[in-house]
Amino acid sequence: MVREIVHDPMFLQRKSEDATQADLQTAQDLLDTLRANFDRCVGMAANMIGVAKRIIAVNDNGKYLVMFNPEIISKFGEFETEEGCLSLDGKRKTVRYKTIKVKYFNENFKQIKRSFSDFTAQIIQHEIDHCNGILI
Repeated sequence: MVREIVHDPMFLQRKSEDATQADLQTAQDLLDTLRANFDRCVGMAANMIGVAKRIIAVNDNGKYLVMFNPEIISKFGEFETEEGCLSLDGKRKTVRYKTIKVKYFNENFKQIKRSFSDFTAQIIQHEIDHCNGILI
């Protein structure tokens, strides 16, 4: 189900709780909402649809990927950039990394460790910031 986008900074600044298999419907709603906003959004975190759980969905070079409880375990190639956000007005400066390695669980709650680079890595970093209550 496509959900309404949350714009309340007080809610978005709350740290999200770990997701469980009971949150599979939230992940589906997140994916549906991301797809519905494909023309202006490349990634979303569950708190952007009103659910404070550590779930993100990203457009990974044309394929959608959902991550439960993502955690960056290594990062390389620091750079400065500006980012916008569907939940917030304007753009903000931030530091990102060109390549990251992420530990997360897939929809079957199998743990995955995978490296990402370039724009996909940037999207994942932005959405993990959302899970941590960081507004970028």
